[in-house]
Amino acid sequence: MKKFIGGAMNKISAVILTKNSQRLLKEVLQALSKIDEIVILDNGSEDETLEIAKNFSNVRIYHHDFIGFGAMKRLGSKLAKNDWILSIDSDEIASKELIDELLEKELKEDFCYSYAVKNYFNHRHIKSCGWYPDRFCGIYYKHNANFDDSAVHEKIISLSPKPLKVIPLQGYISHYPYQNTSEFLAKMQKYTTLYAQDFAGKKQSSPLKALLHCLWCFFKNYFLQKGFLEGYEGFVIASYNAQSAFWKYIKLYEANQGKK
Repeated sequence: MKKFIGGAMNKISAVILTKNSQRLLKEVLQALSKIDEIVILDNGSEDETLEIAKNFSNVRIYHHDFIGFGAMKRLGSKLAKNDWILSIDSDEIASKELIDELLEKELKEDFCYSYAVKNYFNHRHIKSCGWYPDRFCGIYYKHNANFDDSAVHEKIISLSPKPLKVIPLQGYISHYPYQNTSEFLAKMQKYTTLYAQDFAGKKQSSPLKALLHCLWCFFKNYFLQKGFLEGYEGFVIASYNAQSAFWKYIKLYEANQGKK
């Protein structure tokens, strides 16, 4: 495998969606300092997000109204100058091992690549509640693959009838999704609304279905997936997931009723 003298072989564009993302953005961008290009696609930040981003020479900033996570990531890929895309969030810090692997590995256009995700809450690496083990397919060749149009829980799909094969990488990212319980609740409100909008008229729901999903989700997270081993954090995460399940089906039920 040949390498460019004095630099990395692979030219990669990292795509990051931002809105009021100042909390960790400096650390996120520092971890991506060796990446050829970082595309910031912002949808209305009112904090120091854009000022932080402007301090990094490999960052290009774009603005667009929020149109759903899948569609936003597709747009970010289109804006990127390179063919290889690393999709990473504004609360995810890439390990040096992952970046070095991406820059030096011989990437194959017919494949996408996954990395391990270490999820943290209250400064603890959570190893239960369905948060571990966790992998995400976030590196892809944009002419062969891209994100679907899902408003939330988006995923990479093949752009041809040929199935997309995934190669696991050794590197990882550290994910810090919630600073506190208030952020938990704010994200639950946003994500459950997006879910209802995504599936309105496509998927059936009812108050009973919402309750059953809620109860099952807590039982699965807290007992079957051993959330109780995490103490307070495990209880909060299991409760959050259960409430998210309840409210997304309630909102879907109301959205379906509205369509009638």
